[in-house]
Amino acid sequence: MKRGVLFLLVFLVSLVAVFGEEGNAGIYPLLSFLHDVGGHLYWDPLGRKGLISTPSHLLSFSPESPVAYLDYRTPVKVTFTERNGAIFLTDETKDRLLSLLEEERGPRIAAIILDPGHGGKDPGTIGTHTLSDGKKLVIQEKEVVLSISLRLRDLLEKAYPDKRIFLTRESDRYLSLEERTEFANTVLSDYWEDAVLFISIHANASLNRNAKGFEVWYLPEDYRRTVVDPKDVEAEEVFPILNSMKEEELFVEGLLLARMVSDGLESTIGKVSPNRGLKAEKWYVVRNARMPAVLVEVGFVTEPEEARLLSTPAYLQDIARGLYNGVARFIEHYESLSF
Repeated sequence: MKRGVLFLLVFLVSLVAVFGEEGNAGIYPLLSFLHDVGGHLYWDPLGRKGLISTPSHLLSFSPESPVAYLDYRTPVKVTFTERNGAIFLTDETKDRLLSLLEEERGPRIAAIILDPGHGGKDPGTIGTHTLSDGKKLVIQEKEVVLSISLRLRDLLEKAYPDKRIFLTRESDRYLSLEERTEFANTVLSDYWEDAVLFISIHANASLNRNAKGFEVWYLPEDYRRTVVDPKDVEAEEVFPILNSMKEEELFVEGLLLARMVSDGLESTIGKVSPNRGLKAEKWYVVRNARMPAVLVEVGFVTEPEEARLLSTPAYLQDIARGLYNGVARFIEHYESLSF
């Protein structure tokens, strides 16, 4: 939907020259329409595509397309015409868009999907250590991340009774990567008017037994993918435009979510676990979830002291609290946005 994207649509061109100053019977200047809705126009002169930002909505359009998109999701039939290099709306299009853009509806996160990695026949990484008292500690990633995810769910449900909190698994069962992202995208389709977040939770391992700390991964900016369903786009020629805009939106939001989650973990476990920073990678679940998505590595099961901490309920609660702090900050930021 929206949001904080103002990406490659860099230029605000000469509005009077390009978008028309005076109307004619049956048509209305785009410049006057912008004034009516209190909007700002971000225009890409090469791609001939525009983004109108109003206090409550975004409208993406191309003058050559019969379909515009409200908040990146809702198709709206439109008709533009061009005269002497200036762009106009038909009166019918103007009235339809005025009605839609004047509806006050702020951005909202409706659901959060927590994805505990591995499970069932797939234990994930395993750490085996001998403690100072001679006892043996065996720690499995699948158990650690499920415990954290359940704790995080409880925190989120208590704080946000108006939002749905989903887990891809709630017990020790195996799920393929495909099943995880299919589940996430199905949830997204159920809440298509709002936003959904995806957080995949993992534990790390290394041949270097001194490696320790947490890190948060997001999708690289240059990774290209299809995030708009072609079936939702009536005009085939505008599909690349809309998909590109949505890609940019999800990248910005994913990076912001990663940064806030990293800061949240820093606030609760940073004194005992080093922050290894933000990292970009094309992890399967991150690139195939069509929503803001991050993958969190909460610590190394192969480092003796960190493994001991990861086997402690109080420390797992600290991790859950850190993740919660980051998600809560993102929600606060996201839902306070005005366009």
